[in-house]
Amino acid sequence: QVHLVESGGGLVQPGGSLRLSCAASGIIFEIDVMGWYRQAPGKQRELVAAATSGGNTNYADSAKGRFTISRDNAKNTVVLQMSSLKPEDAAVYYCSALFAGRNYWGQGTQVTVAS
Repeated sequence: QVHLVESGGGLVQPGGSLRLSCAASGIIFEIDVMGWYRQAPGKQRELVAAATSGGNTNYADSAKGRFTISRDNAKNTVVLQMSSLKPEDAAVYYCSALFAGRNYWGQGTQVTVAS
């Protein structure tokens, strides 16, 4: 059973930066894909960014150029560095991990972007 724990959310002003971290436990093997999704009130959960164990990354158009995803395969951790944040980036951000054909989710961390 993979257990994901996120940290790093909070309140930031527009134009500011935040760093979200996620650590996976309960597994000794390398996770295939780790990523971040977000869900704003009244909206569907959407992909923000994902990274494979082989180093490939995928970003939502809204995240390109502002967010950077990185992971440590040996530690099964993933970081989302967010900059130039906008009010529309406000959401609950969820860490995800794809392993052995099953997707796992963290509990979510709130990101608020407001003056």
